[in-house]
Amino acid sequence: MTFYNPEYLFFLFLLLPIIFWYIYKMRKSDASLQISSLRCLTDLLPAKKLYLRHLPFIFRVLALAFLILAIARPQSSNSWRTENTEGIDIMLTTDVSGSMLGEDFKPNRLEASKSIGIEFIQSRPNDNIGLVIFAGESFSQSPLTTDHAALINIFNSVRYGLLEDGTAIGLGLANAINRMKDSETKSKVIILLTDGSNNRGEITPLNAAEIAARFGIRVYVVGVGSRGQVRTPVPTPSGGMVYQMFDSDFDEETLQEIAQMTGGRYFRATNNNALRSIYKEIDELEKSIINIQEFSKKRELFVLFAVFAFVFLLLEILVRDTIINKVP
Repeated sequence: MTFYNPEYLFFLFLLLPIIFWYIYKMRKSDASLQISSLRCLTDLLPAKKLYLRHLPFIFRVLALAFLILAIARPQSSNSWRTENTEGIDIMLTTDVSGSMLGEDFKPNRLEASKSIGIEFIQSRPNDNIGLVIFAGESFSQSPLTTDHAALINIFNSVRYGLLEDGTAIGLGLANAINRMKDSETKSKVIILLTDGSNNRGEITPLNAAEIAARFGIRVYVVGVGSRGQVRTPVPTPSGGMVYQMFDSDFDEETLQEIAQMTGGRYFRATNNNALRSIYKEIDELEKSIINIQEFSKKRELFVLFAVFAFVFLLLEILVRDTIINKVP
């Protein structure tokens, strides 16, 4: 229940001084009579009217309270809300090859891709999202799921060295397609993130793109890497790391063609902020479909409260002039 004029409810506080004044008056109105002994009065019972003498005041206070509530205009509301959400299937396909350790991103390309990818997952609560990683081979880390907490934990555990080194873009893309090709969701998206050129795998990137287009899967391709030379750690036979400078160059033409063939887009990220902006742009391009229906109906209740106020006022008059029979 709500009130259309809730400010009038403050008048209820005015009843407190009226109640205190009545109690004070009743204490001052007690009469006294001096007699020699109470022995003759011990067997007398108090008159019933003594217990009823406060009823008129109680009814008056209740009448005023319900009158104030009626003026505040109470209302009851019936409402319902339905929300139909159609999520999007999104498969994150991430390169974990050695070149992803390049330090033109902070702390490196792989860690930056993971942290910003996790931000993207957290911004899509209604979507089924999965994870595929690839280097010289490909592995599905997580199927499509709405359990994003578990997915984020899996994504955090991704590191260099889980797979044989190399860059099998076509194989990674084909693995992602295989994970979502049977989905009945209308909108299916792959976000392919890589910093290299395809040099491994039995499936070429363009063949994988043709398969994606056949299944109605859009591929957003993110090429990661600044331009020029990049400081990159390289493992040594003894298990250590040495740093070398490598040219940050890859086959952008093929990546652009993948996006074009599947109805997606190609982006080039040269630093952390650029990569974050790309994910935000993809987030805007691929919005979930949410249909919301709302219904609200209010019913006025002030008449009911006004009737109660009238009833209590009538009871005050009846009790005062009949049962108690107050004599002026």
